[in-house]
Amino acid sequence: MSDASAEVTERPTQPGEPQNPASPGAVTSDAGKDAGKGRTMHIGELAERTGLSLRTIRHYDEVGILPATARTEGGFRVYTENDLERLMVIRRMKPLGFSLEEMTDLLSVLDALQVEEDEAAVGELRARLTVFRDTAIERRAKMVETLARADEFIDVLTRY
Repeated sequence: MSDASAEVTERPTQPGEPQNPASPGAVTSDAGKDAGKGRTMHIGELAERTGLSLRTIRHYDEVGILPATARTEGGFRVYTENDLERLMVIRRMKPLGFSLEEMTDLLSVLDALQVEEDEAAVGELRARLTVFRDTAIERRAKMVETLARADEFIDVLTRY
């Protein structure tokens, strides 16, 4: 059975259908994690909305960069809009060649920026964020160069 077909409300949910977080005993939250923007979804809907596979999302959960916000009583993953936003950051880093460690570091910076109030600490976090942005800009520029070479090659092939 997939995570998307778990029964968490008074009636079975359909794959990808959001569940009602107000249902008694529907989900159990992870300690200390924000429930995030109210509406929840199963892993199937998260996969559909991000274009990533269930396997990839489960892997990100296993390595700790995208743990499910909650689990149903049956142990199925439940995600929020905040989790969707976090996964989109991860998805955007991937084509630029960021490692899981770099993704983890960036996500910790973004998480800290949401709660940090000390100006000096915020300044340090923003400096770390700037390094990530500069790295992304450099990697993107290399991708543009690679695409230009690919276009040149395609032009050569179309001449024949």
